[in-house]
Amino acid sequence: MTELTGKLALVTGGSRGIGAAAAVALAERGADVAFTYRSSADDAAQVVKQIEANGRRGFAIEADAADAEAIERAVVQAVDVLGGLDILVNNAGVGAMGMITDVAIEDLDRVLAVNVRGVYVAAQAAASRLSEGGRMIHIGSCAAARVTTPGMTLYAMSKAALVGLNKGLARELGSRGITSNVIQPGPIDTSMNPADGPYAEAQRSFLALDRFGTPEEVAAAVVYLAGPGAAYLTGTELTIDGGHAA
Repeated sequence: MTELTGKLALVTGGSRGIGAAAAVALAERGADVAFTYRSSADDAAQVVKQIEANGRRGFAIEADAADAEAIERAVVQAVDVLGGLDILVNNAGVGAMGMITDVAIEDLDRVLAVNVRGVYVAAQAAASRLSEGGRMIHIGSCAAARVTTPGMTLYAMSKAALVGLNKGLARELGSRGITSNVIQPGPIDTSMNPADGPYAEAQRSFLALDRFGTPEEVAAAVVYLAGPGAAYLTGTELTIDGGHAA
């Protein structure tokens, strides 16, 4: 499968979990991929190796998604090292569980800085640099539409913000053939939310399928939205949640 041959992609938060799976999946379909990471240089090096094992160029860029200037620089650097940009995957995200009366201001600031401001800044920096017919893909959460348990208010709010951002981007960039879409994953087995973690059983109880999803299943959706088959899909949400919203 080579539907993305010659395409140039940037994935934020690409050293592990969904971001790493997306970076590798894009490379498997023919794209050269740059990705950002915050602290796990060893994990980032492994992802680069996986990209290169598919015969594509891979670049790891250290950048904290909470740092607006760092994210803007990362987009510029990605364009420089890749020689352009066709696909932006806004994946970097953090969570902070807690009742609204208990969440610290520091946690509020961090979650909004990464999940909202970081996404906006990356989109802003990429907008003028994306090629005609380019793609913006944002990784949201099923919590944006349905909050099933107390303590998720902050996270749900931050991910819900992507829905409005996405619709605005679709309108602003559509004249250049650039699409913007949000993927809304349900519980996915990652280090951030492991399938054997303390909150896993409660999450499974809300699913139609009795299991967590995998990063690779979300990455398959990224590949679809990045490819030619999704050229007429924009401003919408692709839900991959095991029946969380059923």
